[in-house]
Amino acid sequence: MDVPLSWQLAKLTLSIGLVLGLSSIAVRVSARVAGLLAGYPLGTSIALLFIGLEISPAFATQSAVHTLAGFTATLALGAGYLACGRRDGLGGILRGCAGGFSAWLAVSLLLTQLDFTRVTGTLTTLAAIVVVTWLYRRVPESRTPPPGRFSWAVLALRAALAALIIVVITSLAHWVPAAWAGVMAAFPVTLFPFLIMLHLSHGAAPVATVIKHFPAGLGSLLSYTLCVSLTYSTLGLGWGTLIGFGVATLWLLGWSQWLSWRRGQRAAQEARA
Repeated sequence: MDVPLSWQLAKLTLSIGLVLGLSSIAVRVSARVAGLLAGYPLGTSIALLFIGLEISPAFATQSAVHTLAGFTATLALGAGYLACGRRDGLGGILRGCAGGFSAWLAVSLLLTQLDFTRVTGTLTTLAAIVVVTWLYRRVPESRTPPPGRFSWAVLALRAALAALIIVVITSLAHWVPAAWAGVMAAFPVTLFPFLIMLHLSHGAAPVATVIKHFPAGLGSLLSYTLCVSLTYSTLGLGWGTLIGFGVATLWLLGWSQWLSWRRGQRAAQEARA
């Protein structure tokens, strides 16, 4: 199917806007918050929506089922980047990218050989979240430096890279089975270029903090993907996307409230000690 130019432009515009927004949050708020929001259904929503528009809602539904498990490969990418990209500078970035992409590809190859349902796909990623959260427990926290160190060139490069990834994923979806399309839709479209540019601008420490908190935000992605896998074929792409974002937002708000309550409890315990 020939993809209309307007759809390609829409993909580029959405991708660029989302990456720039996440970058602003990381600098103006904190890397911890950026890590949580990186789990919001940004790139995945664009990928699945345009797969549904360009191919069919049924194909997007099948892909979304595999996307549920595909987030395990996304977690592997973060772990690979964290393990290999511990140094500042270009060398650390290149090693981090190589390690992250290698881990993503290895896990993706395994996932595409398996048959998943909504339940098994979700449970696979939930198990992976538990494992990597435990592994990250000793990763130190770090704040990003004050605003002002992100140049327009860096922002433009980051946004362009995210847009390119979206175009590649949705284009390849025309030629690969639903399993591969779904796993590719789980690729961290906004997180990956964000990590590269954050590493370039501020070093490895805040990158490690973003990766550490990313698994906690995946609940929002899982909620969104599970929702659209149930609604795309029945309610259509538009309503499915809107309902998915509503569910994802409710989950993220609930999770944030739970974290605030937890911090309050810890503060009260420390005050009594």
